[in-house]
Amino acid sequence: MPSLFDPIDLGAIRASNRILMAPLTRGRATRDAVPTDIMVEYYTQRASAGLIISEATGMSREGLGWPYAPGLWTDEQTAAWKPITDSVHAAGGHIVAQLWHMGRQVHSSVIGGQPVSSSATRTNGQAHTFEGKQDFETARPLSLEEMPRLLDDYERATLNAKAAGFDGVQIHAANGYLIDQFLRDGANHRDDQYGGSPENRIRLLREVTERVASVIGADRTAVRLSPNGESQGVDDSTPLKVFVPAAKALSDIGIAFLELREPGPGGTFGKTAVPRLSPAIREVFDGPLVLNSDYLKDDAQTVIDSGIADAIAYGRTFLANPDLPERFRQDVPLNADDAKTWYSQGPEGYIDYPALELVDA
Repeated sequence: MPSLFDPIDLGAIRASNRILMAPLTRGRATRDAVPTDIMVEYYTQRASAGLIISEATGMSREGLGWPYAPGLWTDEQTAAWKPITDSVHAAGGHIVAQLWHMGRQVHSSVIGGQPVSSSATRTNGQAHTFEGKQDFETARPLSLEEMPRLLDDYERATLNAKAAGFDGVQIHAANGYLIDQFLRDGANHRDDQYGGSPENRIRLLREVTERVASVIGADRTAVRLSPNGESQGVDDSTPLKVFVPAAKALSDIGIAFLELREPGPGGTFGKTAVPRLSPAIREVFDGPLVLNSDYLKDDAQTVIDSGIADAIAYGRTFLANPDLPERFRQDVPLNADDAKTWYSQGPEGYIDYPALELVDA
């Protein structure tokens, strides 16, 4: 069986190991969602990952409601990503852009209009805004007439990702964001071709994936799903009946890899008693399957040995350990992450986590 340190082909990308960097929102871009110089160092420090999946990156102003997160819908944003991808490549790494539409999980003060979703629903709690946290607002349902425009937005962001030098893109269809709001019946109350049956609720995911793949190639297109348990108020009554067919549809398209964020009952960042669906998804998805959520080294190797996963994506662990593959290889202690600096601006808790050579010096 392969080890975490063996190479793997993720579609057209030859990853040097199976220790991937999961997408991590960090909030170090400008107010206009333009990447900053400090992000070059952050990503380059982590280039030893088999593949870096970028932080969630807005594919339109409508879709990006997180303050100081980066985007990929303007020429300025695209140009500012280029030094980042160039530096990662110069360091021997690979990086794909995660395309993000947050749907109802935004505030009008950030996006400049009413949030959109599959249906007229509202998330409990508060949204992050430039003025602090504010109550979420009721979203308006996307109309059938708007769907071509939404697909065009994904196409433009994918073209920009190519121009910025990314090795591919990942479609964010997880964690209660827009596509997840269409997938799951807890948020999707539509009675048209995008609602009702699982087949209809999968339609937007399939259409977005096909459009993105038509631009950059299926072998450079990935998808992230969160099939088990509630996420930011989005849930489904029968997830097996939705996510297994969704995975089969993605397999038929021939995407580069599928990543599943699957928390368990003992997770430290999201917990659920809903069983993991990866074994059932493994039966229908023919490409590389990447798992995420609370894995360390040994349990990651165990799930790879089982044949369910082909690689593991690490989030907060990579945040605090820029040289995570080497730390795993040497079985040395890991740095702990500091939650207070996850989303702050500036270098603290961003580019100052020590690598092994600095620890040993």
